[in-house]
Amino acid sequence: MRRFQHYIDGEFSDGEASYPSIDPATGAIWAEMPEAREGDVDRAVNAAERALYEGPWAKMTATQRGKLLYKLADLVAANAQVLAELETRDTGKIIRETSAQIAYVAEYYRYYAGIADKIEGSYLPIDKPDMDVWLRREPIGVVAMVVPWNSQLFLSAVKIGPALAAGCTMVVKASEDGPAPLLEFARLVHEAGFPAGVVNVITGFGASCGAALGRHPKVAHVAFTGGPETARHVVRNSAENLASTSLELGGKSPFIVFADADLESAANAQVAGIFAATGQSCVAGSRLIVERSVKDKFVALLREKAEAIRIGAPLDMATEVGPLATKRQQDNIGALVANSIESGARLVTGGSKIDREGFYFAPTILDCDEVASPSLIEEFFGPVLSVVSFETEAEALRLANDTRYGLASGLFTQNLTRAHRLMKGIRAGIVWVNTYRAVSPIAPFGGFGLSGHGREGGMAAALDYTRTKTIWLRTSDDPIPDPFVMR
Repeated sequence: MRRFQHYIDGEFSDGEASYPSIDPATGAIWAEMPEAREGDVDRAVNAAERALYEGPWAKMTATQRGKLLYKLADLVAANAQVLAELETRDTGKIIRETSAQIAYVAEYYRYYAGIADKIEGSYLPIDKPDMDVWLRREPIGVVAMVVPWNSQLFLSAVKIGPALAAGCTMVVKASEDGPAPLLEFARLVHEAGFPAGVVNVITGFGASCGAALGRHPKVAHVAFTGGPETARHVVRNSAENLASTSLELGGKSPFIVFADADLESAANAQVAGIFAATGQSCVAGSRLIVERSVKDKFVALLREKAEAIRIGAPLDMATEVGPLATKRQQDNIGALVANSIESGARLVTGGSKIDREGFYFAPTILDCDEVASPSLIEEFFGPVLSVVSFETEAEALRLANDTRYGLASGLFTQNLTRAHRLMKGIRAGIVWVNTYRAVSPIAPFGGFGLSGHGREGGMAAALDYTRTKTIWLRTSDDPIPDPFVMR
């Protein structure tokens, strides 16, 4: 059995406790994980604060920080296959996706390596003739990063990259449901030569680790990816230290298909949007909103594609859909599908666990036309698609915006003017037109409403990890006049 360790203050160490990690493909224990509790959290945060203010990191130029990020990027690229196999083993995500995704993660570190010495201040044309005033952007401080198990090397890169470019130090909490790749990633941080304490990687449970990290008095910012309910706890905890927060939460993303769309292309994008990664994606296109005149044809095409999906062992490169990450998630999805069918949703295909070892669930399509189905409201985080139809553009927009979430959306039409009208009207942080599930380090990523706030990716993310300092310099040699009058 493999045994993993935390990375705190430049050293690998055991946690205050440990726990077993389950292989989702078999349901068997495959590794032992360290469990951080309050003492480990305190040690990690203190190490990050020392590195921020006292260590060699504090004295490095922005260009030097960038060079370390470039080195880390090269190491991620060189070790992508090892990291991919670990992520697949610990989370059940298929190897063909983890391999490609982690190789691309290196580009995020390269992007932020280049940004490190491009974060600029500014000079203010102040309205006082004897003053020069300018702004500096400085690191916001120690950052607590709470990362989920799905796509964790990607979801950590969009936090770690910009934070390091800005000069911050951090404590990264990997999800207890699949921390192996992030704990292994810490070895690459160490090999790249980052000073001790700059990046600390731990794992543990919410009550004993996550809460202690989020409310720690030396944490200045909390970057969280996860569900809305946990996010509420994060925000409540931040009241203890008044840390700022960025929240990348879930979604119930609309996938709109008009009759004039290329239906074959749209169907492939819909499969990618809901069945890839076994539906365990915050941007999953889980609500299909299709023009009524092509609904039957399009749903039949989707059913054919869903039933042809190759379900199998996640480490097999031929597998297209693997297991869910946990038994808990498998049970939750089964219950929500059953409740939706009881509410009137019609089962098109799938709808049940797959009778095999591990936490598998069949790709599922529910026809929810004229039905108040829970599947249209609740985030499954699994391979379940809910279908409704529309007659008019206005109805399509109303259905798309009929959600508390606002992360992503897909729009399929060959009518350019219609696309422009709808991309403005859809209330979501991302609108993909005639494509879906595309990402880049250059493009901001984030949502509205229950999908959170803040953006990851692009220059905006790096600036979010800075605070502005205003510098006033009096340029006159004359004595300061009346001290009782505000200048």
